[in-house]
Amino acid sequence: MSLGFLFRCVTKGAAAVPAVAPVRSWHSGCSLFAAEKALLMKLRKSTGYTFTNCKTALEKFDNDVTQAETWLHEQAKKEGWSKAHKLEGRRAKEGLVGLFVGDNDAVMVEVNCETDFVARNEKFQELVKAVAFATLAHHKNKTQSQGGYVKSLLGGEDLSKLTVAEGVTLADHVAFVIGRLGENMSVRRAVALGVPAHWHLGSYVHAAVPGQAEVAMGRYAALVVFRGGPAGEEAALGRKLGQHVVGEAPVALGSEDDLPCGDSETRLLPQTFLSDPSRTVAQFLRGKQARVLDFVRFECGEGGEGR
Repeated sequence: MSLGFLFRCVTKGAAAVPAVAPVRSWHSGCSLFAAEKALLMKLRKSTGYTFTNCKTALEKFDNDVTQAETWLHEQAKKEGWSKAHKLEGRRAKEGLVGLFVGDNDAVMVEVNCETDFVARNEKFQELVKAVAFATLAHHKNKTQSQGGYVKSLLGGEDLSKLTVAEGVTLADHVAFVIGRLGENMSVRRAVALGVPAHWHLGSYVHAAVPGQAEVAMGRYAALVVFRGGPAGEEAALGRKLGQHVVGEAPVALGSEDDLPCGDSETRLLPQTFLSDPSRTVAQFLRGKQARVLDFVRFECGEGGEGR
């Protein structure tokens, strides 16, 4: 007996409608008797899993949304690890660099995937954000009793052990996202900086992903540690310096007294300043009464880490 027939009988006030027991099969037209549509939509919206998986979970736990959601995450984690093992040999050179800057702390991370298509996916970008905040929490916990300038570089193996929630490591979380998006992924590297109150953190992300306010994301990013500069102009100065580091890709700081060695110059201070080609970076800084102390540059898919 079809659902359409039952519906017509009820709406026409039929004297008797044959009783139909709920059928616990996802292949039956009566599946919504077991998993009410409202609960199904709620679970689908909160988890992002397919309707079929959400129906299965609700059936398994008699429409208990909390238990269904927990089970879905556990299944996704298992499937994710299985898929991660199958895909781990595939090349992952695309992805995003994520950058977070606070008052006295900053982190920059690189997370890789196989295609630019997945790099644009919201779930992948949420992974980048999770990596950034896990790195920040680790940095703050490790350096809370330290003063002065602190700089920590972390590789993929160290990052995989960090936690994003109680009992959930970054390795678990990456496997979970791999299971959902179907591409090989890796958390490649991160840097965390902590500066004294009178120092400044400049930053720049090239072609930043729209809509990402907490953690800026793009293929190229830089952090610059500096002192001095005109009062009230520190943010603008830091952005200009970060933009130069991204665009000119210096690999060393150099000295204020170094002479430029032409187009192949890889030291920051003797380079021609991107925003003012009439001066070197050192000359520009001298005019602003500022001094760069350190910098880090990440380019997605490459190995250079700046200085």
